[in-house]
Amino acid sequence: MRTYILLVLWASLSQHGDALTLYKRTTEATARRAAGARRDSAVVLRRSKRGWMWNHFFLQEEYRGTDNQYVGKLHSDMDKGDGSVKYVLTGEGAGSLFVIDEKSGDLHATKGLDREEKANYTLRAQAVNRYTGRPLEPWTDFIIKIHDINDNEPKFSKEVYTASVPEMSEVGRSVIQVTATDADDALYGNSARLVYSILQGDPYFSVEPETGIIRTALGKMNRETIERYQVVIQAKDMAGQRGGLSGTTTVNITLTDVNDCPPRFPQSTYHFRVPESIEVGSPVGRIKAEDDDIGKNAEMHYSIIGDEGQGTFNILTDKRTQEGLIIVNKPLDFERKRSYTLQMQAENTHVDPRFLSMTSFRDTTTVRIAVEDVDEPPVFERPSYVMEVKEDAAVRTPVGSVSAVDPDIQHSPVRYLIDRRSDLDRMFNVHPVNGSIFTLRPLDREGSAWHNISVIATQFGNPKLMSNVPVSIRVLDINDNAPTFATFYETFVCENAKPAQRIQTVSAVDADNPAGGHRFFFSLAPESSAKANFTVRDNRDNTAAILTRRGGFSRLQQSIYLVPVVILDGDYPMQSSTNTLTVRVCACDREGNVELCSAEAVALTAGLSTAALVAILMCIIILLLIVVLFAALRRQKKKEPLIISKEDVRDNVVSYNDEGGGEEDTQAFDIGTLRNPEVMDVNKQRRDIVPDSLCHPPARRPPAPARDNADVRDFINQRVQENDANPTAPPYDSLATYAYEGNGSVAESLSSLGSATSEGDQDYNYLSEWGPRFKKLSDLYGGADSDRDL
Repeated sequence: MRTYILLVLWASLSQHGDALTLYKRTTEATARRAAGARRDSAVVLRRSKRGWMWNHFFLQEEYRGTDNQYVGKLHSDMDKGDGSVKYVLTGEGAGSLFVIDEKSGDLHATKGLDREEKANYTLRAQAVNRYTGRPLEPWTDFIIKIHDINDNEPKFSKEVYTASVPEMSEVGRSVIQVTATDADDALYGNSARLVYSILQGDPYFSVEPETGIIRTALGKMNRETIERYQVVIQAKDMAGQRGGLSGTTTVNITLTDVNDCPPRFPQSTYHFRVPESIEVGSPVGRIKAEDDDIGKNAEMHYSIIGDEGQGTFNILTDKRTQEGLIIVNKPLDFERKRSYTLQMQAENTHVDPRFLSMTSFRDTTTVRIAVEDVDEPPVFERPSYVMEVKEDAAVRTPVGSVSAVDPDIQHSPVRYLIDRRSDLDRMFNVHPVNGSIFTLRPLDREGSAWHNISVIATQFGNPKLMSNVPVSIRVLDINDNAPTFATFYETFVCENAKPAQRIQTVSAVDADNPAGGHRFFFSLAPESSAKANFTVRDNRDNTAAILTRRGGFSRLQQSIYLVPVVILDGDYPMQSSTNTLTVRVCACDREGNVELCSAEAVALTAGLSTAALVAILMCIIILLLIVVLFAALRRQKKKEPLIISKEDVRDNVVSYNDEGGGEEDTQAFDIGTLRNPEVMDVNKQRRDIVPDSLCHPPARRPPAPARDNADVRDFINQRVQENDANPTAPPYDSLATYAYEGNGSVAESLSSLGSATSEGDQDYNYLSEWGPRFKKLSDLYGGADSDRDL
């Protein structure tokens, strides 16, 4: 099939001369090649007929006409013009975007197309017989390409860019790259060829036309002068030619700080005044060196240079405010030094080496501190005092002295006194003028070896100004206590004891505390009658052995011996005491074991004293009393309550052993009532049957004179017969006591053991009508019924 294509491109080609030239050159070259081929061919060949190579249509985008846009014409060699050929079109947009005249083969676009939405469309065409529908040509594919026009302006990826660059940067330093895109066809013409330019930001910044890279155009820009810049960049298509479309974006550029500014004190001299009583560590004042840099580039370190005030004051750096805080490092004294002149230095902690040659990054200033005089309390020469005095010192014996002076220029006299809260027993006193401490009472080292008191010093002119100092007084020991037995000694001797037999070892104690330690000497009292029977041997280790001098002791002649032992200490002046050892005579076997002796002596053999035996006996007696008391309590029977609680209302069998007759019945247990025939009412209902009406109880009958016991016997027999005939009676023998319970009581008998009806059949609500005396029963039974009914 040979198909001719007529393209409506001349309007577009008239705008693009290069395309028209290319078309002409291509036609001329084709003609020259055909002529040369004919000349070179010696043999005449038959050339087969072929149609044009057609597979592309071209259509300009953004058509705005009212008629359909003509695309081209499809024509088959089989079409003779008689109307028998029909052209059929299928593919992308066939029938909607593109339509074909089935008779002439003219191809039209129904509306304007946008290349940016779709750049080409693929369709298929075929020629068929109109009448038979048989295809005259096979299906042929072709493409309709949309020609681009410059209808899209460049667009940046961001509307606003943010960038930063260090201050003092050199010229040409890259800051940021901006990028714009154009939706037009970059392969066709210059519609998508972009050129960047700067509209705002000269002369500080520039932009590369082709890449969009923004660079610094001015060197050594200072952040302290201008910190932020706003640069406007334009991107224009058509290679920047007139008529091209353009787009803009804004770039906010911030200069970041570098340490190019040194610290500088705004004042050459600072003045401060402080009282001499200021405490160590207290602030004196603040100084600050100004630095135009920010952040870590403005961080500073303060120090004191020079010798004066080096140890008296110190300066710290406040990291938050970058100020120098001057504090007191030692106590101040107006009388010794009234003013200080300090040299302070401030320097950056982070220095940029690039700018070291430009300037010095430190500065100094002078700080003058004046010390103001303050009326101060007296000051003791020492922080504490330690004194010694012998315990045998007489009253008002001097112990030592304290001394305090007024540090002020006036040197006011000082008055001394003892803080009585530290000397509650008033053992010492102090002279108010010279500070001499003396005793007020006799001392005893054994009672208290140390006394800690506090002495106060005040000014005569201003008693409120005071200071105190601790004074520790040590009481020195003297040998004023005689040694004594270490404990109470009491022993025994056997009747068959031999001479020189040891019966006891004794030791001594002394309340004194000599420097060389204790040394005791033991001996038997020279005037003692026990010298003929016993003797004392000093062991020279502060102990002594009691020995028998003879044998053959007899309990019958003398059962107890009192041995006086003299104990002498080795200190000066020597002290001695006589202590008595009690020795009992006991009968012993050959091995020395006690066989017969008094109770006290036997206790001694076991190592127990009389006081210990008494204590053991008392404990035994107390235990016996506790056991007896516990047994007595166990024998007592505890009577259980009728009803444990209000809520515990259940079916219970309650035994009314000795039920009373009521509030007004005082003769419920009078046997004479049973003997009165008038009170035995045969028509009276049984206690286990609820009366028809309890609203009007019968009137109380007057007591009748007692009758014979036969009446009681008949009454009991009658009740026994009634119980035997009662089907609700218990199936075992029981003793029922019958009496006129409740004689004169509104409730009559309250017993329910003989009731013929069950608890569920009885209505206890009438109890609430009997008055406050029966309120408890009404709450227990009436309330339960109400709950049960619910």
